[in-house]
Amino acid sequence: MNGTGATGPRTCLVTGASGYIGGRLVPELLDAGYRVRCLVRTPPKLRDQPWAGRVEVVPGDVTDADSVAAAMAGVDVAYYLVHALGTGRDFERTDRQAARVFGEQARRAGVGRLIYLGGLTPADVPERELSPHLRSRAEVGRILLDSGVPTAVLRAAVIIGSGSASFEMLRYLTERLPVMVTPRWVRTRIQPIAVRDVLRVLVGCTGLPPDVSRAFDIGGPEVLTYVEMMQRYAAVAGLPRRLIVPVPVLTPGLSSHWVGLVTPVPAAIARPLTESLRHEVVCRERDIERYVPSPPGHPVGFDRAVSLALQRVRDAQVVTRWSSAALPGAPSDPLPTDPEWAGGSLYTDVRERHAEATPDALWEVVEGIGGENGWYSFPLAWAVRGRLDRLAGGVGLRRGRRDARRLRVGDSLDFWRVEEIDRGRLLRLRAEMRLPGLAWLEMYVDEEGAGGAHYRQRALFHPHGLLGQLYWWSVSPFHAVVFGGMARNIVRAAERTPAAPDSTDSTDSTDHRPARPES
Repeated sequence: MNGTGATGPRTCLVTGASGYIGGRLVPELLDAGYRVRCLVRTPPKLRDQPWAGRVEVVPGDVTDADSVAAAMAGVDVAYYLVHALGTGRDFERTDRQAARVFGEQARRAGVGRLIYLGGLTPADVPERELSPHLRSRAEVGRILLDSGVPTAVLRAAVIIGSGSASFEMLRYLTERLPVMVTPRWVRTRIQPIAVRDVLRVLVGCTGLPPDVSRAFDIGGPEVLTYVEMMQRYAAVAGLPRRLIVPVPVLTPGLSSHWVGLVTPVPAAIARPLTESLRHEVVCRERDIERYVPSPPGHPVGFDRAVSLALQRVRDAQVVTRWSSAALPGAPSDPLPTDPEWAGGSLYTDVRERHAEATPDALWEVVEGIGGENGWYSFPLAWAVRGRLDRLAGGVGLRRGRRDARRLRVGDSLDFWRVEEIDRGRLLRLRAEMRLPGLAWLEMYVDEEGAGGAHYRQRALFHPHGLLGQLYWWSVSPFHAVVFGGMARNIVRAAERTPAAPDSTDSTDSTDHRPARPES
């Protein structure tokens, strides 16, 4: 698909560009010759994307008509890739409001095409019996179709790709549990689709004729049960065949907690995924092929999709993850930076140490923190805190990292999110764990004389009410062990790092490796 029209490149508006699909769609559109504009609530989240300099970024929110109207100006095609799932009991109302705003402003701006990625709904099941997740997705699709703007609603079931929530759930369940007692939904028939096919169709829909305004089912070439998907995954990954025993007692709610215990996907996200698997989700038509024909080798089969995704995981080239977008309900308030900040109590714990290491060596340890490398202090305390967070419905420690060596603004990092990174100098993390307040962790690296480096670490906490005050004072006795040990061990790790060879020709290959967002 070529993005150039009669008067030059066409403009695509992408919402959800900081999320899993949106973050992969943007470079695909750019490569196809489109101009791309991204509507995001927090523009700095896109700053470190390799394509950031090639797009226009507009701050705003899909529920705010004024910001959507500004973003729609001069747009030819608008992608709706956001949803309010998990923001609370009123998430369906929020989704409804946002879709109406988006459709209305697109019509007023004269946008030629809306494209929405929704969920595949089961045949012959009344909408009232669907999970709230699928019901809301279906309603959003109808609202956009009724907007008066030609709309393509793409309905997909399980998306298989490195970093997708569905793939991570499948991967961890299969790898960690050679013997499984599972809920009944593992026998449900599903039509999974490779993420590269989702992206291909999303881009291809920009060329739909203006008189085409309808929903399309999209899926891969195979229909499988979840049991078959797990067994096929095990075979592709070189694992022994799994013993799987379905039982009838695990409800979707219990299933989500079971998934949350075994996988990095928290219960808040696992629940809509498991609820969506209660009913058969299989394509009823393949009409999209008339407008966006599949090239040779597409749609990609399940085994090939798993193989591609695993290769990207092993090569540390996971471009976006399910956790790329901020978790619903996670704190997003910016760090109070005013020295005379008057927003209430702001508690701090500051640790400073001299390192007999170069600033580069110290920064390498700082940027590599978390995930498989851990947090350099009292592992049991971090593990317990992660488990407590899981029990409270939070993300816990198991989200890990997108990349083993490099971070970028917006990356999830266990139960933190990268809020700011000044490479070589500052890493600021914002807590997304369940807390009675807001918390940040800052790590600074400065150069000192005689080739040494100075490390400064600051933990900050803004309590909410009395409970927040009690929380801070109850955990502060452990700060010397946790934060003090963390500062000490980070410095020690840097001092053990071999000095890099002094070569003006050396480059960091991770800065320049290709990252095609396809699997």
